[in-house]
Amino acid sequence: MPGDAEWCPACSEQISFPPQQASGSGPVLPQRRVEAYAGFWLRALALGFDLVILCVVVGPTIFEPILRKNQVGSSVRDALEFYSSGTRQAMALILLLHLILWLYFATFESCRWQATPGKKLLGLAVCDLQGQRVTFGRASARYFGKLLSQFFMIGYLMAGFTRRKQALHDVLAGCLVLKSGRAGLSRASSRGLGRRGM
Repeated sequence: MPGDAEWCPACSEQISFPPQQASGSGPVLPQRRVEAYAGFWLRALALGFDLVILCVVVGPTIFEPILRKNQVGSSVRDALEFYSSGTRQAMALILLLHLILWLYFATFESCRWQATPGKKLLGLAVCDLQGQRVTFGRASARYFGKLLSQFFMIGYLMAGFTRRKQALHDVLAGCLVLKSGRAGLSRASSRGLGRRGM
């Protein structure tokens, strides 16, 4: 009988062959993706990019006109003295600054990018503990958690030595920051995070 025959030449009945495996391949095991967490220095660099973007866009269009209206000098020292003066105008400007920062970080990190422009530039993405895109509410909790990370500076440094590179605000909000370029983060492929004890 020919090796590739599917019908028996004697009885004309169909022959079924067992599925063949590649020689020496053994059982086929499911592949596991290796998730790469973003550490302290990479995240600090992304934050630096974001602050530059904010200064270039928001500074000339919003803050400089307000400072000029309050007769504040153009030097950094003059601006810092105004911010620390404790006047109603200074407090209002500080609140406006936090409002802009909150909307910037929470909106970008909860959108399809899952990242601010600074993080996007470095291939980083923010997700929840199951690897899914975070909601605006969770991204907001992550932003306001940064106030505690700033107060206890160890909160930021935690990203350098915790197992999943989480800063204090990540722990409080239940978030992770992944190197999306290496990990291939997507809505379809990131479902496995939660099933691996994340």
